[in-house]
Amino acid sequence: MCSYCGCRETPEIGLLMDQHEQIVNDVGALLRAHRSGAGTAQAFVVLSEHLAAHLAREETGLFAELRTDPEFATHIARLCDEHDDIEVLLSRVRDGEGDAVAALVDLLYRHIDKEDNGLFPAVAVAVDGSTWDAVAAHVSA
Repeated sequence: MCSYCGCRETPEIGLLMDQHEQIVNDVGALLRAHRSGAGTAQAFVVLSEHLAAHLAREETGLFAELRTDPEFATHIARLCDEHDDIEVLLSRVRDGEGDAVAALVDLLYRHIDKEDNGLFPAVAVAVDGSTWDAVAAHVSA
């Protein structure tokens, strides 16, 4: 997780990064459960709930605003495609496909890295107060 540029001080970015930390912890719990063969269903439920809330917040808040910015639109489209891929892998894990766990973990780690160390620092520098106000309006609605 980025800790060097100060982007975490932007309230929405800080919240999304905090959610990323929780998701990484949930992924660790899922991996441990999967490897031990016990508790996988519960770990999956927790991860799924946190991911659903997080992905919805990103897509209806920050991403909704950034889609309209030519500087970010293509990158946001790719991240949203990855959100779709995450949903597919979650379905496969839920359906008991053990090999999907590793694919889900890999995608989540790479996806979070792209946001925390790429998108969020860039957004913190490039986005102005009116955009943050619009993001806040989306997520509070």
